[in-house]
Amino acid sequence: MAKKTGNRNLHSSRRDKADEFYTQLSLIENELKYYRKHFMDKIVFCNCDDPYESNFFKYFAINFNSLGLKKLIATCYATSPIMYSQLNIYGQDNIIGEAKSGKKPYKIEITEVTDLNQDGRTDLADVEYLIRNKKNILTLLDGDGDFRSPECVDLLQQADIVVTNPPFSLFREYMAQLIEYKKDFLIIGNQNNVCYSDIFPLIRDNEIWLGYNNGHFWFAVPDTYEEKATDFKIDENGQKWRRMGNICWFTNLDIEKRHEDMTLFRTYSPENYPKYDNYNAIEVSRTADIPCDYYDIMGVPITFMQYYNPEQFEIIGQTHSSDLSDSTESLRTDSRFRHRGRIKGKEKYARILIRRKQAKSEDKQ
Repeated sequence: MAKKTGNRNLHSSRRDKADEFYTQLSLIENELKYYRKHFMDKIVFCNCDDPYESNFFKYFAINFNSLGLKKLIATCYATSPIMYSQLNIYGQDNIIGEAKSGKKPYKIEITEVTDLNQDGRTDLADVEYLIRNKKNILTLLDGDGDFRSPECVDLLQQADIVVTNPPFSLFREYMAQLIEYKKDFLIIGNQNNVCYSDIFPLIRDNEIWLGYNNGHFWFAVPDTYEEKATDFKIDENGQKWRRMGNICWFTNLDIEKRHEDMTLFRTYSPENYPKYDNYNAIEVSRTADIPCDYYDIMGVPITFMQYYNPEQFEIIGQTHSSDLSDSTESLRTDSRFRHRGRIKGKEKYARILIRRKQAKSEDKQ
């Protein structure tokens, strides 16, 4: 019964216009340039991506040969408001016609990309060609194309790496599936996802981490999306856009950034780094203010995760009542206030509890 309820919620969220955000190609390119070595001879699955619109699909199709991909798989779901809206894919009229008539989902599997116009590179014209090439497959799905449907789970099990922008409201379910099937991934999410009770342990235990880019980014939204007074625009082509804040990438692919030490300038003093009333830790209000000479527990902003190097710091817990880990419980000093840290009775923002590791070349102060 619980599973059926979960699926209803899943499908309801899929139909929610406010949960459809489509990623710009530039945002994808600016992040994936750091991961190229991971894709050689791999099967990539984009399981929230209508190939007619998805820039994830376009990126991997255009770069199929340069990345050395073995296969690219993309699936879309039946209620997508932008199905069949952009790429002029022809030559599969019997399939596309049937799909359009009933808004049926489909999958595309690509095993090669041919330079159709022989200009020495693959471009969107070649992407259109490769979909109708006999060595590539476009087929209808029996189900609704949801990433949790049996068909999509079967495709997931074939894949080596999953790359996409899942619906923000389904981030927890989506991440849980990736972990369950032990998949490598690179996906877009909100930085606040770090503090979710089912996401944070993965961060703490170094099973997942953040990628390179973060901040406020513009996403294309369906035409039916309600206009907003702020962080909203309509371009010269009539396309609606919404700017989302605190956007970041989540991954379990190793990257150089994760092994770069943060440069620390500040020195510790009790006056500048007061202790919490309810946690045995000091407050560090800004990531840039982490002291270079303090080796006990500190509460730091979530933005710290963008600079986190597990060789330099250890994540202990977070100042959130959902964190019931032994390591965090041992730091709580007032059972009345188990949520955010307090200083002189005033509640602070959510914090990540960390400890700096002692470098071999350092003498502990």
